[in-house]
Amino acid sequence: MGFWTVFVIAVGLSMDAFAVSVANGCRIKRVTLRDALRPGWWFGGFQMLMPVLGWFGGLALRDLIQSFSHWVAFGLLVFVGGKMLVEAVRGGKHEDECGAERRSTRDMLVLAIATSIDALAVGLSLSVLRVSIWWPALLIGLVTFTFSLAGTFLGCSIGKLVKDKAEILGGLVLIGIGIRILLQGLH
Repeated sequence: MGFWTVFVIAVGLSMDAFAVSVANGCRIKRVTLRDALRPGWWFGGFQMLMPVLGWFGGLALRDLIQSFSHWVAFGLLVFVGGKMLVEAVRGGKHEDECGAERRSTRDMLVLAIATSIDALAVGLSLSVLRVSIWWPALLIGLVTFTFSLAGTFLGCSIGKLVKDKAEILGGLVLIGIGIRILLQGLH
């Protein structure tokens, strides 16, 4: 799997974390670098860890599903992308309260896990496709860190305009990659 494919996957996966970071930035009256680094580390770290966990889980299943692995990868990516689209269209997933206090460590842990579940499925997909996980996991973590950092700074100023559109874009990207993997597997 090439750099640009992995990069596009990383951007797609980072959209949830970006949207949550924008909402987090909205909650803080005056965002500092420390405020922006916090979700960057949480979200980037979990987005890097979850594909690795999914990949190792996929190793156990890989031989059982190798003949239809392109269908598994397609199904997982379309499911995750579709879920992102539905959540973006429904709205109400993220808090829109500006000026609230910074999130607790427990809240950040829950948000980091919730925004990285998609990365677990991508790791499973990469495993069944026999793609090494280390480079993709690192890139996914770095891209998510960067998007989360930027999202926190964007915060309340454009948060209400961007977050749903970012999740829609991320969902469409993951669905598109799933279709591409299916088409490659069918040939």
